[in-house]
Amino acid sequence: MVTAVSKALLIMAVVMLTSRVYADPDALQDICVADLTSAVKVNGYPCKSNVTADDFFFSGIANPGATNNSVGSLVTGANVQRIPGLNTLGVSLARIDYAPGGLNPPHTHPRATEVVFVLEGELDVGFITTANVLIAKSIKKGDVFAFPKGLVHYQKNNGKVPAAVISAFNSQLPGTQSIAATLFAAAPPVPDNVLTKAFQVGTKEVQKIKSRFAPK
Repeated sequence: MVTAVSKALLIMAVVMLTSRVYADPDALQDICVADLTSAVKVNGYPCKSNVTADDFFFSGIANPGATNNSVGSLVTGANVQRIPGLNTLGVSLARIDYAPGGLNPPHTHPRATEVVFVLEGELDVGFITTANVLIAKSIKKGDVFAFPKGLVHYQKNNGKVPAAVISAFNSQLPGTQSIAATLFAAAPPVPDNVLTKAFQVGTKEVQKIKSRFAPK
């Protein structure tokens, strides 16, 4: 029997393989399995010579992840850092699990467009254009929704049961910048006077938010 995860992966594969738009450069050889331990810095990872089937395998998105955290969601990446064989191939996946009321906070992927396939539950999702227009929709099991490259977006589970999606990216390592964490948990910190001016609030409010993001 074909599972929901299998269906999601099939849809994601078709979307990625039929697309002619790639965020990463095209590969110049059949494979270039990433040497994640190399000290050499290149745009991507250098290739290693001892290649095995395990370099192209990852089972970490088969089961739900733990969502008992402050935002009620967990992203499990299946990118080049988990699957070294993805190096130079320009694709990756992730699984996102949401507790009831859970949120994948507003964030961006600077190097990739994202397409999500809903495995379970219902979500309110949206992205904001550079003209400050919110494009939002409620999606349910079996639905697909796309988030354009680089635009701020979010997913929120407003239901009473857990939800989950499989995400596909046209990059081996799309990168993620969570807006709140980027501004309030950077190291070294963003100056308080920058944040007070940007958000039109006082220093005490900024410091209070920063304290919420401080390492526990």
